[in-house]
Amino acid sequence: MTVPWEELVSAALVGADRRGVPPESLLEQAAEQVVRTRAGRRPGRGGPPAPAAAETLPLVPGAAADRLARMLGGEQGRLLTEWLETAAARRVRVPAELIPGLLDLGARDRSIRAYLGAVTGARGRWLAGLNSAWAYLLAEPAHVPPDEVWQLGTSGDRRAFLAALRRRDPAAARDLLARGWGAETPEDRTVFVTILADGLGMADEPFLEAVLDDRRREVRQAAADLLTRLPESRLARRMTARVRRFVTRRGAGVRAEPPAACDAAMERDGVRARPPAGMETRGWWLQQVVAHTPLSFWPGHLGMPPDEIAGARIGEWEREVRMGWTRAAILQRDTTWARALFGAEPLTDLLAVLPPEEQSQRAAELVAGHPVDGQMVMMLGGVPRPWGLRLAKAVLKKIVETTRTQPWNAGELVRLAGERFDPAMHTRVVEVPELAAILRFRFDMLEELA
Repeated sequence: MTVPWEELVSAALVGADRRGVPPESLLEQAAEQVVRTRAGRRPGRGGPPAPAAAETLPLVPGAAADRLARMLGGEQGRLLTEWLETAAARRVRVPAELIPGLLDLGARDRSIRAYLGAVTGARGRWLAGLNSAWAYLLAEPAHVPPDEVWQLGTSGDRRAFLAALRRRDPAAARDLLARGWGAETPEDRTVFVTILADGLGMADEPFLEAVLDDRRREVRQAAADLLTRLPESRLARRMTARVRRFVTRRGAGVRAEPPAACDAAMERDGVRARPPAGMETRGWWLQQVVAHTPLSFWPGHLGMPPDEIAGARIGEWEREVRMGWTRAAILQRDTTWARALFGAEPLTDLLAVLPPEEQSQRAAELVAGHPVDGQMVMMLGGVPRPWGLRLAKAVLKKIVETTRTQPWNAGELVRLAGERFDPAMHTRVVEVPELAAILRFRFDMLEELA
C-alpha cells in the first residue's frame, strides 16, 4: 500500500522511531513516492490523458539550453532567475527534458513561477495538469491571451488579461471585474484588486470601498492598501480621524497613544486584530492605522516638514509609529517621505521608492561610508540590476578593500555584485577573479539567449 506523502513527511519530522517505522523503510517509501510524483499521475480507467497542445513558441538556442541544464545542475544557480526572466521576455521555450526539473524548482521557489508559465510552453501546462505538485503553474500566465480567455482561461491567463486591459482601459477593466466579482475565488479576488494599482484613481474608489466588505481578510487588506493611495477616499478620511487622536505634537517631539481596542470598523478598513508573534497588540494596531493614513496629513497636523518628523522623538511607541510611516511611504510611493525616512534608517524597501538614479547615488554613499555587513548587503539587494556606474565603482572599491583586509567577509558582496553589475564589465574587474567569472558567465548567457 502506498503511504501518502504527507504522512511520510510527518513521520520524518516527528521521528521514525516515535512512529514505529524503521528509518530505512521510511526512506524507501519516500524514494518511491518521489519517482511516482516525477513520473506524473497514473492514468485512470478512462484511458490515457489527452496529448499536450501543440507548441506555439520556438525552442531556445542549443547553447542556451545546455547552459540552463548546467545551471539546474548547480553551476551559477543564483543566476537562474535572470535566465528565465530573459527567456520569457524573448518568448522562447525550454526543451521538454528540462521541464520536470524546472517545475520541481518552482514548487519550492515562488519567485520564478511567473517565468515558468511562459518558458515551459504547452508541455509544461500539460504536465502541471497531471501532477498536483506542479499545479501551481496553471495559476501563471503563459502570455497575454486573447479576449475570450476571460471566460475560458486559467487563473493565470485571466490575471494577465485583466492586467493588459487595465493598462489599455482602466475603467473597462474595473467594470469587467465588478460584473463577476461574486463568482471569483478569494485568491483571484486578492490578485485582481492589486491589478487595479495600475492607473489607480478616484473613479476606482466606490468599487474598492465596497470590497472592504469582502469576507476574506486578504481581499480587504488589498483594497485598503490601494485606498490609502487616494487621500480623498472615505477610508483615508476615516484613518485620518482615528490617527488624529492617537498621534499628536508634544513640544519639539511627538506623543503617541495606541488604540484601546480594534473594533469591527477598524477591521473592515484593513486593520488586523491579531499581531505577528513578538509584537505588542496595541502597538500593532497603531502601526497599521498610521500606515493607512495619507502622508499629506502629517505636516499640517504636527507642524513639521517630513524630514523633521522623520527625526522627531516619539517616546514609548516610537518604533511602531516609524514603521507605520515607512509602510505608508512604500504604499503611497511617496519619494519625499521615503527620502526623509531613509536618511533616518536606510531600509531597502524605502530605497526602492526613490528614482533609479537616486537609488544608485544613495546606495553608493552608504557603501562608501560603511563596512561590509548584513545590513549593507540587504540594502544593496533592493537595488535592481543593472547597477549604475557610480554604485558599481563604489562596490568594486569596497570589494577590493575588504578582500585585502577581511577576505572572508567579501564573498556575499562579490556574488551580489556579479548578479547586479552590467555583465559587460567583466573585462574591467580582473582584480577580483570570482566577480569577473560571474560577469563573464552572465555575458555569455545573455548573448546565447539573444
